Amino acid sequence: MRLPPFAARCNARSHGIARIQLDRRALTVIAATSFEHRIVRKTLPGVNVINAGIALSTLRRHTFGGLAIACGLAGGLSDRLSTGAVVIPEVVCDAEGHRIVCDPHAVLALRESAATIGVQYSGEPLLTTRAIVRGEERERWARRGFAAADMESAFLQAPKVAVVRVILDTPGHELSAAWSRPASVIFHPRAWLEIPWLAREAPRCVRLAARVIRNALVYKT
Repeated sequence: MRLPPFAARCNARSHGIARIQLDRRALTVIAATSFEHRIVRKTLPGVNVINAGIALSTLRRHTFGGLAIACGLAGGLSDRLSTGAVVIPEVVCDAEGHRIVCDPHAVLALRESAATIGVQYSGEPLLTTRAIVRGEERERWARRGFAAADMESAFLQAPKVAVVRVILDTPGHELSAAWSRPASVIFHPRAWLEIPWLAREAPRCVRLAARVIRNALVYKT
């Protein structure tokens, strides 16, 4: 099954592509923070949504059965994609070069879902790192063809993996590195200035990522 090229950005409705048709018990959705977890779980009733922690830090194991979908926020690596842009990659890589090919059927279904709700998406590869990518690091990874960065997706182990991320921070709107450990923000007063913007934009972005998944699912009884 041939997928659109990595650089594809699409807002047209596609035709003849079946949406994911799964028993919801065979699906696990991974959220990185308790904040994202609350929103995703509310948007996807009846789906197994796990609060995995940043970089999967709260999980004893990173292995899941069936289809695992990483859902939530990402950092944009270039100004081509602004806050609120959706990324549905077909390939995810970590900084050491470990590469995961996302499940083709799930990728097509999620892209179809985004298109049918009128949402543009990028299909370029996603980078997974163990720290927030900032400054010149964004440009370096963007030159290598990555659209965005998260801290979980490439670490997932499952028979089938897919990703829906929505960009929050960008090169033009950096976040403090303190946000990689939210509990430490209290010790970083400069990061406090970012809270009003985050309170406005982050829920909207997480909700959009979850909506893309919800629109792709067909619930079996």
